Amino acid sequence: MSDAVKVGFVPFSASARGILVVFCDEQLKLGAATRKALGAAAETVKRAAAANQFKGKSGATLDILAPEGIKVERLIVIGTGTPADLKEKDFLKFGGVAAGKLNAGSAAMTVFAELPDAAMAAGQAAAIATGIRLRAYKFDRYKTRKKDEDGAVRADVSIAVDDVAAAKKAFAPEASIVDGVNLARELVNEPPNVLYPEEFARRASQLRKLGVSVEVLDVKAMTKLGMGALLGVAQGSARPGRTVIMRWNGGKKSEAPVAFVGKGVCFDTGGISIKSAGGMEDMKGDMGGAACVVGLMHALAVRKARVNAVGAIGLVENMPDGNAQRPGDIVTSMSGQTIEIINTDAEGRLVLADVLWYVAKKFKPKFMVDLATLTGAIMVALGTDHAGMFSNNDELAERLAKVGLETGEKVWRMPLGPEYDKQIDSQFADMKNTGGRNGGSITAAQFLQRFVDGTPWAHLDIAGTAMGAQKTEINQSWGSGYGVRLLERLVSEYYEAKK
Repeated sequence: MSDAVKVGFVPFSASARGILVVFCDEQLKLGAATRKALGAAAETVKRAAAANQFKGKSGATLDILAPEGIKVERLIVIGTGTPADLKEKDFLKFGGVAAGKLNAGSAAMTVFAELPDAAMAAGQAAAIATGIRLRAYKFDRYKTRKKDEDGAVRADVSIAVDDVAAAKKAFAPEASIVDGVNLARELVNEPPNVLYPEEFARRASQLRKLGVSVEVLDVKAMTKLGMGALLGVAQGSARPGRTVIMRWNGGKKSEAPVAFVGKGVCFDTGGISIKSAGGMEDMKGDMGGAACVVGLMHALAVRKARVNAVGAIGLVENMPDGNAQRPGDIVTSMSGQTIEIINTDAEGRLVLADVLWYVAKKFKPKFMVDLATLTGAIMVALGTDHAGMFSNNDELAERLAKVGLETGEKVWRMPLGPEYDKQIDSQFADMKNTGGRNGGSITAAQFLQRFVDGTPWAHLDIAGTAMGAQKTEINQSWGSGYGVRLLERLVSEYYEAKK
């Protein structure tokens, strides 16, 4: 993984190195420890702010090269806006803004975790560190010639805090989440000739080193289980499909698990209903849901989460081979329900159908959340800022919406209802795999609901948020790793906290 920026915590009394980052409010007020560290350079900040019309707005920066009166290469002032209004996601953003000032020539940075009126709390300093590491991720494994300005950033970042031990303790679980996010990013960014179903399954199996139980179902095993919907998608590829079941048992033995299911289409041509050539290279990311589930299971295992969790991913390639399924084919899912194939490019729901049914029946979880880069229709509706959320359970939906706002991985609830069933009713089978253009993301979710067996369930359509979304202060990667922080917070806030 590309993670060459090391983050640690030091006391305010430590000497600043390399680049010094400090914070001010909209009145350009600095904290007491910050003023002491700056000394005479505090006046330089005022003059430079006036010259650059810097007003201290949230996330705005003032960059001063070789400042007089202090032995650092650069002094960067980050505005906090009104400190009383700050939330967790703001501190993540500040960390990302600070990391954005690093370049290939940077060796060290010191960040003064102090607000104008007081030192940042341990959790706020930990969020700064998290934002720095998330922003610093870069996928450049396959570049053999790199320009200096595009080279990998390698730097040691020291975050100066009031209580080093408390900051370290607060950051420890966050560090595991960052590792999970970056693992998901790594998987999404890999080219499809490198990451195909068997290789994806092999990488997921590496979680065994962390104490995760991993079972890989091959074609023979899936055939025996009757996973005809998933296998129908996979049959057109020379690379066979896989289903991977990951289990983390950190809770009581008698306690039902929580479950997460990911769509893992390692490359999607559309099959016989082939996509247009423009942008097809992006379909290497059609396994963003599966990548999130692997990253989530990694995070839960590293921090020894006190929960029983199941992560299940269906891995296939959707290819237009002579053996590929055709529009008009009818397949039988593991549930016994039959599906008429109308469009082979509506393949992700077929993969999820069998995996959802398998998890619901085998593990009887408290709830299931599936993640899938499922429909372009959700991007038409919501753009790339929110994932579409569909659920048969109001409590689960409300919890997801709340943690989405806390983490910045936002969701927007979309409707479900029996009136949409008419669009996917089939003349020849129990259902069709697509209901046409109108309400495309809704009918896809309505389809999936038929395979959850009454389990409390939420479906997250992450087509707009998992790959190619607009870059942010904490994500400069094409594959964003969306969903890991969202679902880890769901687990920690609502299930571990109850114990």
